[in-house]
Amino acid sequence: MFGFGMSEIILIMAVALIVVGPKKLPEVAKGLGKGYAEFKKYMTDFKDAVNLDIDTEPAKKPAPKKAQEVYDEHYKDATTVDAEPADAKTETAEQQEKTAEAPKEKAEGKDNVQG
Repeated sequence: MFGFGMSEIILIMAVALIVVGPKKLPEVAKGLGKGYAEFKKYMTDFKDAVNLDIDTEPAKKPAPKKAQEVYDEHYKDATTVDAEPADAKTETAEQQEKTAEAPKEKAEGKDNVQG
């Protein structure tokens, strides 16, 4: 039961006989037996109550998301990708200036060659 062998049980009974005495030993053993039976009964009832509470407790489901939240989560990256960075705008303006200056330089170069 608790890993006690026959020799340990005899030793415990001998010590109990000496401490309690032969007249009261049956009464003490009877009381211990009843106490153990009640304890076991209460523990079984407690386990059953805990298991019943766990079984009857409804599972908590997450609240459904609203359509706008789902849309925002799905397309939040797409809106930032479509936006053009500020550096790209300045580069295009610089490129436009260079392309506008190139024909002028060619025209000036032709004038120098001719003249």
